[in-house]
Amino acid sequence: MFTTILFYVLAIVLVVASFRVITASSPVVAVLHLILVFVNAAFIWMLLGAEFLALLLVLVYVGAVMVLFLFVVMMIDVKMEELRTGMKTYLPLGACCIGFAAGAVPAAATAHFQTRISAWMQSAGDGLERHFPKLPHGEG
Repeated sequence: MFTTILFYVLAIVLVVASFRVITASSPVVAVLHLILVFVNAAFIWMLLGAEFLALLLVLVYVGAVMVLFLFVVMMIDVKMEELRTGMKTYLPLGACCIGFAAGAVPAAATAHFQTRISAWMQSAGDGLERHFPKLPHGEG
């Protein structure tokens, strides 16, 4: 019961922090939220029993990559106002791309798995017919 509640709390914090990574007003705050996302993902992996992967995530991503990102972002001093000036002109194109990806990826995955499952069912059916031959109608 405790692990279930802890999992849901960590998952909610992970989703909120992930949302804050892409909506943060400054790059430094975004990097700090990304560190929070990685730490929460490591805690969830610890709950699942993957201690090695959790420690590897913390050591490699948080310990090395995120610190490097943080130093680079702090050194180049990005002006977010200048980057957001042309955002409204590209917003329709970005929305179309996201809409296409949101529709096409699940459709392609569904088609792929349906063909795989039907091929598997066909091969399983052929195997059953070898072991259990069909009886003529009226028998058995």
